[in-house]
Amino acid sequence: MAFNQQQPFYNPKIPFTGSIQGGLQNGKSIILSGRVLPRADRFHVNLQCGSHSASDIALHFNPRYEGGSVYVVHNTCQKGRWGSEERKYESPFALGHPFTLQILVTQDTYKISTNGRHFMDYRHRISYTQVDTISVGGMVELNSVVFQNPPFLPPQPGFPAFPQQPGFPALPPQPGFPAFPPQPGFPAQHAIPPVCGFPPSPVGYTIPYKTIINGGLYPGKNILIQGIINPNAKRTGIALHYNPRFDENVVVRNSHKMEKWDTEERFGGMPFQRGQPFQVTITCNPHHYNVFVNGQQAHTFNHRYTNLHEIDILEVCGDAQLTLVQV
Repeated sequence: MAFNQQQPFYNPKIPFTGSIQGGLQNGKSIILSGRVLPRADRFHVNLQCGSHSASDIALHFNPRYEGGSVYVVHNTCQKGRWGSEERKYESPFALGHPFTLQILVTQDTYKISTNGRHFMDYRHRISYTQVDTISVGGMVELNSVVFQNPPFLPPQPGFPAFPQQPGFPALPPQPGFPAFPPQPGFPAQHAIPPVCGFPPSPVGYTIPYKTIINGGLYPGKNILIQGIINPNAKRTGIALHYNPRFDENVVVRNSHKMEKWDTEERFGGMPFQRGQPFQVTITCNPHHYNVFVNGQQAHTFNHRYTNLHEIDILEVCGDAQLTLVQV
C-alpha cells in the first residue's frame, strides 16, 4: 500500500507552480477547486515535464472568455512548439463562480471532469510518466490542489451496518425502488429517492451517499467532498462523525465505539452556510484528522479509533446535494 499520499496545496498564489510527488501514474487524479475571476479573459492549467518556463507541457487546459466567444483550448507543447489545438466550444466554468476541475490519468488519455461532470478526453502526446509539475496561471483563484493516488484494492470485509447517529432519524426501507445486485461480500443496497423538494444530485450522488474507502485510511490519505447546502438545512452529516448542525450553529465531532457514542467536541466555528456551495477535505494524519472547509482549516479531531486501515466506509447524509466525492 502506498502511504506517501501527497499533501494538498491550499490557497496557493497565482501564478502557481507545484511539484507532483512521484509523478503521474495510471489511475492518479488531480482535483483543483477555485473561482474564475469575474472579468477573466482566460486562465490555464498545465501538466508539465519540469518546473522551468521552457519545460514541455503534456496537457494545456485553457478556458478562454474573449470577444463574446467562450471555449476551452487543449494542447501540448514539445521543444518550444505548440501542437494542433483541440477546442471545445462551451464553458464549463462561469465567470465569477466557484469550480472543480478533476484530471484523471488513464493509460491512453487524460479524463477531464468539470464540476463533477465529464468534459472531454485528451489523448497523450507526451508520456504521462514524464510529468512531474502542475502550473496554474491567468485570471483565477485557487482554494486547493488535491492529489489522489491510484486506489489500493484489498479484499473487502462484509459491509457493516452504521449505528444510528444523534439527530438523524433512521432510514426506513424504501418501497418501490429496485435493489442493486449485491457485490461479493456485501448485502444488496437499495436505491434511495431524492430528498423531498430537491432534485437528484448530479452524477448519481444521491443523499444518503455511501462508498468504500479502498484500502481504508492511512496517514496522508485525503477525502474530498463538494456540494451545496440546502437552503432550509437543519443538519448534515459526514460519516467519520463530522456533523454540521445549522439548527444549533455548531459543528459536532464525535466517534462511535462498542455501540455507544463518545464525548462530543463542539468548539470552533461554523464554516458552512445555508444555500451555499461547500468543499470539505479530510486529511488523515498519524494522530488526528485535519478538516478543511473551502480551503481553510476548520477543525482537528484526534484519532479515537486507531486501527485506521479498518475505517473503510464513507457516508454522507443530511440536508445537502453532492457534486463531487473523491476518496
